[in-house]
Amino acid sequence: MNTSVLIGLLIPFAGTTLGAAMVFLLKNEMSPKLEKLLLGFAAGVMIAASVWSLIIPGIEMSQEAGGTGWMPAAGGFLAGIAFLFLLDTFVPHLHLESDTPEGVKTSLGKNTMLFFAVTLHNVPEGMAVGIVFAGMMAENAAISLTAAFALSIGIAIQNFPEGAIISMPMRSGSNSRIKPFLYGAASGIVEPIAAIITILLSRFMMPIIPFLMAFAAGAMFYVVVEELIPESQTGKHSNIGTIGAAAGFALMMVLDVALG
Repeated sequence: MNTSVLIGLLIPFAGTTLGAAMVFLLKNEMSPKLEKLLLGFAAGVMIAASVWSLIIPGIEMSQEAGGTGWMPAAGGFLAGIAFLFLLDTFVPHLHLESDTPEGVKTSLGKNTMLFFAVTLHNVPEGMAVGIVFAGMMAENAAISLTAAFALSIGIAIQNFPEGAIISMPMRSGSNSRIKPFLYGAASGIVEPIAAIITILLSRFMMPIIPFLMAFAAGAMFYVVVEELIPESQTGKHSNIGTIGAAAGFALMMVLDVALG
């Protein structure tokens, strides 16, 4: 694994870590309006990344190999949805603005389950980055290095608010800033780990890279529809979340088209 690929895999983790570091700069809890804006922004980035960075390149790769473009795209997308559905069903976690845990019953604390909730949707993001870099490193690669970095940078940008969103609630009622920061940063370490595992496994599954790209897109889409959009639309000022989603979508689309 060369240096450029390693840097690309670590960029999203850096975004999460910088976001978690906001506990050292912000004195109070994040305002509900800002939280909605950032949740919507993250949703917009992930939707655009799913389409432009994963599904469309996967279709093109499949067609160039002489296959039917829509079959691996549709199959992989639905498989990714099913995979995240299973994780969401069995892994204990707690969403923001909710006091009702999901997944199997557990005695884990609120902060731990919040951590698991963010970690759950960092897994598909790590897979997405890993499979795009794997596609870039493949022979006759249809994905350029700049396109792979575009996805990595886009996910890092949306990871910044996620890092802050998980760390700031933990800051409330605590005199420590170190522990919330470490929780927030640790939630992002799963991304480079998932990316590296995906790259290693893809060496044995090169013919199905288009399927795997759509799989990662489906997993990300599940997170957006099941978690990010509902949380950005609860209560008052839901239009702020919609504006954030539009801004995130536009930014990721520009990054991918301009750099791809």
